[in-house]
Amino acid sequence: MPKHGTAKLFFFSLILIYAVYAGVFIYNTSFVIDGQRCYSLFDDAMISMRYAQNLAHGDGLIWNPDGEKVEGFTNPLWVLFMTVFHLFPISPAKISLCIQISGALFLLVNLFLVRSISRNLFSGDEFYAHAAVFLTAFYLPLNNWALQGMEVSLLTLLISLVVYLMMRSLKSKRFNPWIYLILGIGIWVRMDMAVPYLIVWLFLVISDRSSRPRHIGWGLSLFALSILSQTLFRWWYYGDLLPNTYYLKMTGYPLMLRWSRGAAVAWQFIKQINISIFLLPFLSLFFRRNRATILLISLFIGQMLYSIHVGGDAWEYWGGSNRYITIVMPLFFILLGGWLWAAEEWLAERLKTESNGSRLSLRMLSLLIILIAFLKMNTVFSPTPSLKELFLQKPVLAVTDNREMVECGLRLKEYTTPQAKIAVVWAGAIPYFSDRPCIDMLGKNDRVIARQKAHLSDGNDRYTAFYPGHMKWDYDYSIGQLKPDVITQFYGVTAEEAEEYMGDEYRKVDLDGFVWELRKGSPEIFLTKVNLKDKYFSE
Repeated sequence: MPKHGTAKLFFFSLILIYAVYAGVFIYNTSFVIDGQRCYSLFDDAMISMRYAQNLAHGDGLIWNPDGEKVEGFTNPLWVLFMTVFHLFPISPAKISLCIQISGALFLLVNLFLVRSISRNLFSGDEFYAHAAVFLTAFYLPLNNWALQGMEVSLLTLLISLVVYLMMRSLKSKRFNPWIYLILGIGIWVRMDMAVPYLIVWLFLVISDRSSRPRHIGWGLSLFALSILSQTLFRWWYYGDLLPNTYYLKMTGYPLMLRWSRGAAVAWQFIKQINISIFLLPFLSLFFRRNRATILLISLFIGQMLYSIHVGGDAWEYWGGSNRYITIVMPLFFILLGGWLWAAEEWLAERLKTESNGSRLSLRMLSLLIILIAFLKMNTVFSPTPSLKELFLQKPVLAVTDNREMVECGLRLKEYTTPQAKIAVVWAGAIPYFSDRPCIDMLGKNDRVIARQKAHLSDGNDRYTAFYPGHMKWDYDYSIGQLKPDVITQFYGVTAEEAEEYMGDEYRKVDLDGFVWELRKGSPEIFLTKVNLKDKYFSE
């Protein structure tokens, strides 16, 4: 078989293996409740699903039907994408599977783009192109975020597509407006895609002199249109200029403390994957300083800096790249392959040898580095547990919790009326599966809490103890004023402090293994099926 035929067969074998891997990965995120297999997304994605569900049912783009209009999501186009599936008669237990399969398809298409970008960057060298595809396909954080329903899958695809189109445009010296149209769509998927947009625009304005006027015009116009259209819609529909999540995460907390935490988790990420491996892609500039390499490095650094600016993510304890950095990790893997390819060419030239034996030795050395990088990249928080997750021997991040939250929502549906108000900390799966009006005690879907000052840690912990979206709560307001019928969870306070907030109005109940606080005398709770009403509500 010709060499290019062998390479093509190897690539499609990788695609097939990844497709099977993604299918098993998704299946491993499911669980059985009451004899039915259920699928659920990561809880933040389930918040978006709640909005999509309500929109599809005609209640509007809101978290609670008939509730206050609050934009508790940052991914409007992804919510609309989820809405489409809710227009069909798919059960709540299975509809998340549709989103997960979509994420897998987006990642599969992305692998084709990674191969194309790599081949263009490496002068058609298939070995290093396939190395980049392999590292991308089996990178645990990317699969975790994407296959658990986050918009990471689509954003990763859009960035790779833009890079591919840019490389073609620069090579052909032809202006391509699709670059800005796709980036504009990206901003609608998630507003902080404005960062890659501006990096790409500035790069093209500087590097593509022949089309500079069109880059300035198209770039600025579509950027302004994407931002302004969202802002006007938000102002008209929600009465706010920015998403509620912006006020929740980016206000009420000292900027320097947010930056210190962002820098700390960025350094943690670099150390986890090994400093030497992290620096290798950047060394490619010493061998081959071209515009494509500079573009990829700029996008990667831009996302790293953005992650530092926002203080990282709430789940940094798990390790690996967070959601902001993950979308450019395929570019990192391409750059790593580019450095290995350039280093091989440089060594072959210096050693003045083109013999098959010498080339094979250099390739074997590169293969060893690739395998070491693969293992280091995927030992995200501790070698044994994370490798078990990678090789599908144990559930990935939050799957066990997802099951508990889904079952909690289903049990609440049994024990309460449709009008019962449920206070939650996990604001995705419980509201979605309980189908009850809820109170978000961490403020993602509550305008009052989102605009309060955050709770600060004492001592040196304050420089690293920032968890975006999990720093604001006010139980005097959420419990004392809003008076939920059921309190499912508390966050950030001791059991004794929680008791003080509830006073004598609530009674602790253990139902089916779930410990809830029930408001005494609430007509929205019925316990007759388990004959517990007299036991827990009699004076």
